[in-house]
Amino acid sequence: MRSIRKKREPRLLETYRQRDGATFDNLPSDIKEQIQEQLVQEQRGLCCYCQSRIHATWDGMKVEHWQSQSPNKYPERQLDYMNMLGACLGGQKYGEKSPKETHHCDTLKKDSDLCFCLTDTAHPIERQVKFPGSGLITSDDPDINQAINKILNLNIQNLVNNRISRLTGFLQSLEKGVKLDYAKELPKWDGSQEGDLEPFAQVVAYYLLKKLKKAA
Repeated sequence: MRSIRKKREPRLLETYRQRDGATFDNLPSDIKEQIQEQLVQEQRGLCCYCQSRIHATWDGMKVEHWQSQSPNKYPERQLDYMNMLGACLGGQKYGEKSPKETHHCDTLKKDSDLCFCLTDTAHPIERQVKFPGSGLITSDDPDINQAINKILNLNIQNLVNNRISRLTGFLQSLEKGVKLDYAKELPKWDGSQEGDLEPFAQVVAYYLLKKLKKAA
């Protein structure tokens, strides 16, 4: 997970929200497509939770509501762009069902509340989670740890394997005998540079930050 800087909401959404009876479920396709495109751009092409690749298509992502839009939760925020994030399909294939134990991210979260907000840049999630070499994602905060494992299922085996593969691939790509400049390499992985990030980029960013702290 990494912090997300939200942009101004798409103008079409702003206009649509003024209509009587406007709901997210009845969102016109052109407005939803604009929302998807902007969410993917904001998140550098990655799922807000697991950091797998997402695409601005009907079968390439889901529009996640950080605070659930369900009638018994926060229906007043269903058209609030600041409440919208881009999530992967969470272990499902578009239009197909899959066992619950394979679900993660928004697919498993459903209406649950999270104890952290990825758009709260005053409290960056990067400072609250760790990516040890085991491929796990952990936190010293027990509530965040609970959310990681029980609400989002981010330590499901395939995600753990993907994190290990990302870090292993990065380390194997380093030129033997050449000392890596961690400070110059970090912007390629932490979102400081423009453009899409590599899937599971935060694993490498965490590794580089640890190296920088040791060298300081």
